[in-house]
Amino acid sequence: MQRRTVGLVVILALGVVWWALAADAQPPKKVHRIGMLLSSASALWAHPLLEAFRQGLRDLGYVEGQNLVIEYRSAEGHDERLPALAAELVQLQVEVMVAPGPSAGPAAHHATRTIPIVMAVSDPVEQGLIASFAHPGGNITGVSNLSAELVGKQLELLKEAVPPLARVAVVVNPATPGLRLRLQSLTETARGLGLHLHVLEVGRPDELEQAFVALLHAGDEAVFVVSEPNVIQGLTGRFVVFAAQHWLPAMYYWKFDVEAGGLMSYGPSLPGMYRRFAYFVDRLLHGAKPADLPVEQPMKYELVINLKTAKALGLTMPPTLLLQADEVIQ
Repeated sequence: MQRRTVGLVVILALGVVWWALAADAQPPKKVHRIGMLLSSASALWAHPLLEAFRQGLRDLGYVEGQNLVIEYRSAEGHDERLPALAAELVQLQVEVMVAPGPSAGPAAHHATRTIPIVMAVSDPVEQGLIASFAHPGGNITGVSNLSAELVGKQLELLKEAVPPLARVAVVVNPATPGLRLRLQSLTETARGLGLHLHVLEVGRPDELEQAFVALLHAGDEAVFVVSEPNVIQGLTGRFVVFAAQHWLPAMYYWKFDVEAGGLMSYGPSLPGMYRRFAYFVDRLLHGAKPADLPVEQPMKYELVINLKTAKALGLTMPPTLLLQADEVIQ
């Protein structure tokens, strides 16, 4: 009986040793390394947007510190630093580079033609980043804002909010990639709505006051701020204040401008776009080629209206427009 007990103990001990050796023999779980290149525009909202990106990755089984390392690089308001930051990520041999924003995408593309890139720009074909939306070619895929098509819709919504509207100041940066297509779309839409467009070029902060003077002198009745990082960064807040001071309704591209006091915005859901980046990263890490992954349009667009601002401007928003809104700020 004693001999049988000893034998059982020996067998159990050998089993434990075998299990430990087998566990040690298992190959370690692969830790993926990806890069996140942030331009001056995207860095402004980095915390909530990067959390949306990380959540998208977690939903797909990637957790920082376990099977994923993300190398973050931000230009922090100085886009001229982006090429050097992109080169750093290339030196780190990241498996995928995520480069949201119209400045980050081209910087990443210039830095590498081999590392897969997930970008988010308005007109990637116009900028020469991809061959076509369906077949990008090369090493870039991702999401396109398609703002050239959206601006027409934005102008229609502004006209619906202010039916008597006749003159609109359109604020643009002349260096914006794809601007020609946007202005063409705006001009065609304005013609159908009976609107006169007054295009104001603002490429630097010191040109802003001159634009304000020109806007007031021309008698423009509303402001349309075309989405562009150099216009957005630090300047749209001043447009919000200016519009309030001069009783001007204004259309913006991003929700946060309306949260800051702007009248209305219509554009992609930024958190939704960042969550979608995770899908592309996952596909690329599993061996998909960026050349074969079609560039997508944003999956969700948001109409946001600030009813408090409308009341301050003396506007009664049409019920049909309020029903279309994804969010109404009281």
